[in-house]
Amino acid sequence: MTWSLPFFPYPPAKDGYWEPVTSTLNWCEEDYYATPYAAEIVNTLTNLLFMWLGVQGILSCRRNGHDQIFTVALLGYLVVGTGSFLFHSTLKCKLSFHPSENRMSQLERETDPMQLVDELSMIYTTCLMTYASFSYSRTVTTRVILAVSLTGLAVFITLYYHYLQDPVFHQNAYALLTTVVVFRSMYTMEKTLRPKWRHSTEADRLARQKKGLPVPTKERQHYENVRDEKTLKTMWFMVIYGLSMFLGGFFIWNLDNVFCGQMRRMRRAVGLPWGIFLEGHGWWHIMTGIGAYLYITWGIWLRHCLNNKQEDYHLRWAHFWRIPEVIRTSGGPSENGVARAKKST
Repeated sequence: MTWSLPFFPYPPAKDGYWEPVTSTLNWCEEDYYATPYAAEIVNTLTNLLFMWLGVQGILSCRRNGHDQIFTVALLGYLVVGTGSFLFHSTLKCKLSFHPSENRMSQLERETDPMQLVDELSMIYTTCLMTYASFSYSRTVTTRVILAVSLTGLAVFITLYYHYLQDPVFHQNAYALLTTVVVFRSMYTMEKTLRPKWRHSTEADRLARQKKGLPVPTKERQHYENVRDEKTLKTMWFMVIYGLSMFLGGFFIWNLDNVFCGQMRRMRRAVGLPWGIFLEGHGWWHIMTGIGAYLYITWGIWLRHCLNNKQEDYHLRWAHFWRIPEVIRTSGGPSENGVARAKKST
């Protein structure tokens, strides 16, 4: 069966403005087929999503008064997209000559700063989110120790990766950090909001009453339990959705790596613009961009819940295909504000 939709054939390869390609990594997208000014046009332009979401997130933090750690994390998220945009545009890497060897064959690759920005900023942003997750309600001493430890870890990963020049090390370090911070946030979410874990059942209420401790009314306790159960339901959907984006993007990217030759032939068979939908690394950018932004938004919302500000802030997320935002509820903890929060979540 022949391809019947209208298409443009892939243009012949061009001389690239940034040639030669000297990066330690090169993906399945063919180089300089669309423009001499971008080595990988799809891998470059898909980073615009990172950059747009990063700017939107930073502006939202400023408008709604979210904790500064999330502004810094979103700045790191923006740097990830910007660094990746520059790196995929050029695929450049430095070459260094070792004077102890008097032969050009002894030239060794050193990772380019743009490649380091692309890859290591992912580590730094995850370290920031790790600090945000583990530092809450801790003493000043504990927060300082945690900050110093994470800074030391980030420095170690940077130096060791620069020495090792092995992308697998970077990928494993990023995966391990992400797994730790996500599971920690899941634990905090359940412990804080699930009524049976935070001692908000009727039996706990009566036990507190017998001890002479402050006890909310039955009506108030019921309202908080229903509110937090609903919040948990939305948060778990956000977590599963975000993880699905991450894992789906990783799966597609690996298909691109394993079947690169076949994918290139398929792209040329269907032509442009349809071939761009078969660029696996571009889908990795889009899906991880969405997944990471969902995680940061989840962290912002969870932090407000930890601060008992569920009625001062709510999640605005009309449909799952739209970008969620944690916004300040107009009028504060009023009946109208609560109603809007329920509707939005």
